[in-house]
Amino acid sequence: MSTKKGHWQPQFDNQDVILEEDKLLTQGFYQYRQMTVTHRSFNGEKITVKRDLLWRPNAVAVLLYDALADKVVMIEQFRIGTYDHPSSPWLLELVAGIVEPGESLVEVARRETLEESGLQIGQLQHIYKFTPSPGGVREYIDLFCASVNAEQALGLHGLADEGEDIKVHVFDTQRAFSMLKDGSIDNAPAIIALQWLQLHRQDLQESWR
Repeated sequence: MSTKKGHWQPQFDNQDVILEEDKLLTQGFYQYRQMTVTHRSFNGEKITVKRDLLWRPNAVAVLLYDALADKVVMIEQFRIGTYDHPSSPWLLELVAGIVEPGESLVEVARRETLEESGLQIGQLQHIYKFTPSPGGVREYIDLFCASVNAEQALGLHGLADEGEDIKVHVFDTQRAFSMLKDGSIDNAPAIIALQWLQLHRQDLQESWR
């Protein structure tokens, strides 16, 4: 039985799963693995399943918010995962990056914000830790909101040796909310962060000003 705190607790935890086989199929930027596990079932029995798994390292994503100007800073870049997007494979996103060995989450947030937007962040608010696609991807994302000066957000950014080509955008917060509502912003971290901002915008304006 899980010992997690909160309003809901799962019936089982990781002690109720046995890893029978973990086979590395492909090693590239990410790992592609085939795993066989046996786990307890809700009817009191056990189930053995074989699943393909894309193994991605943990990541950090940051919503950049200027509370004084009431503006958000977002980035635009090409994404291979949406190469067949019905509109465009260039998405409006949050700055984000992988957690390197030995790095703290705060260090990643500051590094990626500088690399992808050219901005320095001030105050930092942790929003959530979540997994975006647990059906077949092992990845955990820590989501933050950071205070920035939107007037300094200009130009093109990214690391050339990593194939990054990033354009910075500054939006009035209400316009960002409108783009969220009409589906122009359609990737999970940005959706979650902007919905969180809708709930906490006034508090941030009072505390970050």
